[in-house]
Amino acid sequence: MSGRDDLDRTHLRGVLETRRAELERHAAGEAEKTGTVTLDQQSVGRLSRMDAMQGQQMALAQARRREAELLRIEATLQRLDDDAYGYCSDCDDAIAVRRLELDPTVQTCIGCAG
Repeated sequence: MSGRDDLDRTHLRGVLETRRAELERHAAGEAEKTGTVTLDQQSVGRLSRMDAMQGQQMALAQARRREAELLRIEATLQRLDDDAYGYCSDCDDAIAVRRLELDPTVQTCIGCAG
């Protein structure tokens, strides 16, 4: 399988590496929000503690989404290195450029995605 001529790999790599750096920077700034919520009701009221726990769960969910996106980016960069980018990981057909423009990390064609 040779590389697709209709894809600008250099631009795509730059976009993916920039997004990866943004996600990593954001993750570093959000680390304290996922920590343990204090159970001391003398310093934090019950409702405030519940709000803190809800905030913690939201931060954990964001961290999971961020990690999943980072994994997709790493897989895409590897596919670029292996000259497999732009081809369906299931059937090896070319993935439509428009689909790749919408989500550069997609690994399946529309037929295999459904």
